[in-house]
Amino acid sequence: MSRHHDPNPFNEEEEEEIVNPFNEEEEVNPLLKGAGGVGFGSNLYSTVHIPLDRVNDSKQIELSDWEAQLRNREMDVKRREDAIAKSGVQINDKNWPSFFPIIHHNEIPLHAQKLQYLAFASWLGLVFCLIFNVIAVIVCWIEGGGVKIFFLATIYASLGCPVSYVLWYKPLYLAMRTDSALKFGWFFFFYLIHIGFCIFAAIAPPIIFHGQSLTGVLAAIDVISASLLAGIFYFVGFGLFCMELLLSLWVLQKTYLYYRVNR
Repeated sequence: MSRHHDPNPFNEEEEEEIVNPFNEEEEVNPLLKGAGGVGFGSNLYSTVHIPLDRVNDSKQIELSDWEAQLRNREMDVKRREDAIAKSGVQINDKNWPSFFPIIHHNEIPLHAQKLQYLAFASWLGLVFCLIFNVIAVIVCWIEGGGVKIFFLATIYASLGCPVSYVLWYKPLYLAMRTDSALKFGWFFFFYLIHIGFCIFAAIAPPIIFHGQSLTGVLAAIDVISASLLAGIFYFVGFGLFCMELLLSLWVLQKTYLYYRVNR
């Protein structure tokens, strides 16, 4: 059987024409042509050129919208704060300590919060001094100092902690919050009494029960001659009262400067 009509696979002239899909001049699927198809351009691999000025303009518009939203939010917050201030409603957001908040400083201006925290550290220092004073007196009592000094030390601690908070720490907080000259005057008066008590406790003159109810330097010298352990506790208490005195003087100076600047 003759096979002369079969195409020669090695003859390029007789080879049937093969469509090159990568040839742009060849016909392509009409689905890929024109805008009337499925939305693709006539050239599938053509590069889309987006002007940079349009991109920059769109970013600028987004930033402008974002800034406008921030300004609107700030204005809303300011209007709410003004409305609350005019209505006289007090918001006591207690924020210290975080696990059991009992102290709130959020209503105080930001530039005065550090000073308020410093005054709060002074109050905590007084509390610690009075509690340690009770411990030292208990040691002295065990070493034969008598029970009367223990009762006096307990009275100092049980009354000194809440009374100091009410008489000078709370007035300072209200003064910082409302900028009241009367509250500042109340604070200065009772805080000077607090400083006087710290001086008296650091010295512990032999006035009441030979001064052994307070861990001052004179009481420490008197106690250490009878008991070395009690004397060590008394000298530590003397150092704590001295530190509290220095911190209180610093708070008084800072508060006075703050008061003078804001008058």
